[in-house]
This record gives sequence, C-alpha cells and structure tokens, in this order.
Amino acid sequence: MHLAFDIFQGIGVAAALGIRPFLPALAAGALASGDAEIHFDHTDFSFLQSAPFLLAMAVCAIALAVVERRAPERLERGVGAVVLAAASLALGALFFAASLSRGHYTVWPGIVGGVLCALVGIAASRPLLARARTRLGSDASLLPAFAEGSALLIAVLSIVAPPVGPIALVLLLWLLLAGRRREGQKYAGLRILR
Repeated sequence: MHLAFDIFQGIGVAAALGIRPFLPALAAGALASGDAEIHFDHTDFSFLQSAPFLLAMAVCAIALAVVERRAPERLERGVGAVVLAAASLALGALFFAASLSRGHYTVWPGIVGGVLCALVGIAASRPLLARARTRLGSDASLLPAFAEGSALLIAVLSIVAPPVGPIALVLLLWLLLAGRRREGQKYAGLRILR
C-alpha cells in the first residue's frame, strides 16, 4: 500500500508542477521539511526539503509572478515558455523520484513518470490558459493566480490524500483531449468557410 501511495503522491505533485513549477515545489518541499505526510530524510533527494531549495523556489515563484504580471506573452512563447517547461519537467522528475526514494524503491521510474506527468500538466494547462487569456483580454489579470492556486491545491491534496494524484492526472488528460477536440472542430469549421 505504501508503494501505491508514493506513486499517487508522485503523480499528483508532478502533474501540478506541470501547471506551475515553483509554488507547488515550495509547498511540497515545505510539507516534507515538516514531515507532513511526506519527507525525504536520509535519501538522495533530501535537498528538496532544505532551506536553500525552498528559498530558491520562493524567489523563482516571485520572479514568475512579476514576469507574468508585466509581460504574460513572454511565458506563452519563446525562451520564457521553454525555461518554464524545463523547470516543470525537471522538478516533476525530482519530486516523483523523491517520493519513490523515501520508500526505498527504485527511483528511475519516478524520473520517467515525473516527466510524463509534468508533460501532461504542461500540455493541458498552457493552451487552456492561452485561450482564456485571449478571451478575457484585459480582464485576465487573475488568470495567473488561478493557475498557481490550482497547481498548489493539486500538489497539497496529492500529498495529504494521495488518491487525488491520479484523479488530477485524469482530469488534466480530459482537459487536454477536450482542448484538442475543440481545436480540431475550429479548424474544420474554417475549412468549410473557404
């Protein structure tokens, strides 16, 4: 049962990190440092609950909020989007592997699983947020807070109630498929208009 819960926690935290990388990593690391349903003591991943790591995640979360407030388009395309995605993938891999490591299980499946779950989070949330930003226009100022809050909630709930992790991943997959289906219908409608 412990292995299943470790996997479920890893799935949920990695998926949350795909939506937003830094605030969920800060929360997961802080919960681990307080031994609240998760810890990485005596593993190769104990740095994820260390004060320097938590401080770095806090600084990155603040920097992300500032950049998103001033120039949100930088995070949707180009270098900013690549850096944000790379951070999500790396943190997803680390936290999923750490979740397995604390139970003394093999960590490489966690690295692979963490990357895959974070990819699902990225693929589901980024297009959705871009569409919402386009539709809302100047009213989109609360959109980053919604994304951060959603990612934070998924990460924390996945830690304190591990079965939430796979449920969140399934919901993200549903969002991804629904978004792609909607894009396909839009382009089919445009072809008819020609």
